[in-house]
Amino acid sequence: MSPTSATASSAPTSISERYSRQILFSGIGASGQQKLLASHVAIVGCGATGSASAALLARAGVGTITLVDRDFVEFSNLQRQVLFDEADARDSLPKAEAARRKLALFNSSVVVNAHIADLVPANIHALLASADIILDATDNFETRYLLNDYAVEQRKPWIYAASVGAYAATMNILPVGFSKSQDLATACLACIFPKPPAGPVETCDTAGILSTAVNFAASIQVTETLKYLTGQIDSMRRSLLSFDLWTNTPSEISTAVPDPACTVCGGRIFSHLSGEARPHITLCGRNSVQIHEHHRPIDLGAMHARLSPHGAVRSNDLLLRFERPPHTMTLFADGRAIIQGTTDAAVARSLYARYIGS
Repeated sequence: MSPTSATASSAPTSISERYSRQILFSGIGASGQQKLLASHVAIVGCGATGSASAALLARAGVGTITLVDRDFVEFSNLQRQVLFDEADARDSLPKAEAARRKLALFNSSVVVNAHIADLVPANIHALLASADIILDATDNFETRYLLNDYAVEQRKPWIYAASVGAYAATMNILPVGFSKSQDLATACLACIFPKPPAGPVETCDTAGILSTAVNFAASIQVTETLKYLTGQIDSMRRSLLSFDLWTNTPSEISTAVPDPACTVCGGRIFSHLSGEARPHITLCGRNSVQIHEHHRPIDLGAMHARLSPHGAVRSNDLLLRFERPPHTMTLFADGRAIIQGTTDAAVARSLYARYIGS
């Protein structure tokens, strides 16, 4: 899967001038800045947390940023997703590509790889292999458990982040074997949450969300990333930290020691990475189902002509939007689709088969 890339170009100012205030900070310094410039961070999800974290990393001078996101920009995103504007929403621009364009405007020296894709077991190794650390900015636990499996298998650090309402949470995961010192390893996600939450889970669709909570989580996530990239692992937090910004209520759970009984980091059983029982995922923020079982190239121009007699269609080089009330289908070039207007996977699959093909 080929990324859309922004190639590094000559910066308008010297490194010492652009990052002067950050270099003055004793925790970074000139040597730390050089390490950041040589680093590669992958961010999974370019929504609220992902766009905030990407902006902070690009401004800090992290040399390469890989963005992976399956979604597109809508007007409801603009309240909290800091890299997007009204033009992006009008054009339904894929979030990864919209983020890439915005990052290039304020730091053209950073290389940004934008992947318009759903992170799944089949592509996770190719998309994330070259990253030094992975940042979670997703909206569902299915993808987080997949990330955890991959990171533990590859002994690659990742940082969990979540926010809903006024609540924000982050957790550093330093897998067993990521460093020669076993004392530095932390619990993994499965150590703390052996199974995904049962029953209804609050999302931004049900509980709303404050942009301040998002930026709180992103700020902590990126600060921990800067510590890791500059080699200050012993300064990284070893707890699951959460904070309710509205009630001023903090909470902290130690993650300093991996659970020897954990099936993932202890038993090295990677059920999510093997793709067992991967479901259709209802997306955060709207009444929709993603169909990601068809991986085949789509000629968006030909599909535009085919669908025009059946409803309103608009398309660009990256996606196609087909509206036939009460449903709207967003089709991507790899055959993946988001069906809005239902949460029933059977209905979504039926609509896909009727208009796109089985």
